[in-house]
Amino acid sequence: MNWLKSCFFRVALICIALASCSIFAKEQAGPLYDVRSAVVVSPQKIPPAILAGVGDRVNAAINATVRTEVYPRVVLTIRILYVEKGQGFDKSRNVAKVSIDAASVEDGSVIAVSSFEVTSFSNSPTAADEILAEDIAARIRSAFSLRAGRA
Repeated sequence: MNWLKSCFFRVALICIALASCSIFAKEQAGPLYDVRSAVVVSPQKIPPAILAGVGDRVNAAINATVRTEVYPRVVLTIRILYVEKGQGFDKSRNVAKVSIDAASVEDGSVIAVSSFEVTSFSNSPTAADEILAEDIAARIRSAFSLRAGRA
């Protein structure tokens, strides 16, 4: 019985030691790009307020971001694959699936691909498109380390 307590104690100490190491570990940032422009497209009929809202916000962020170091220059193709509005019990949940290709300015090859799903909530159907556009743009700004600009 004592050996069981001893083993449990040792395992607990090892777990605590490993957990404390993760506190001091620096989170590794993803690759950085010098984003030059962005275009928003959709294979489906998406409300124009969402397409224009995302495009305006992302391009404003691109213009507000200044890189002091040299990074690969890219252009973004943002695809809004689908939008589902009025989901959930109270019809306030809106979901969008987004895919992004970052293509090299030099040769046009795609050097980075990202996709994600955004969920936003709005009780106002008139504000839902703008809120969803801002949430999508915020994820893109975060993914490509862009500063928020004025749209």
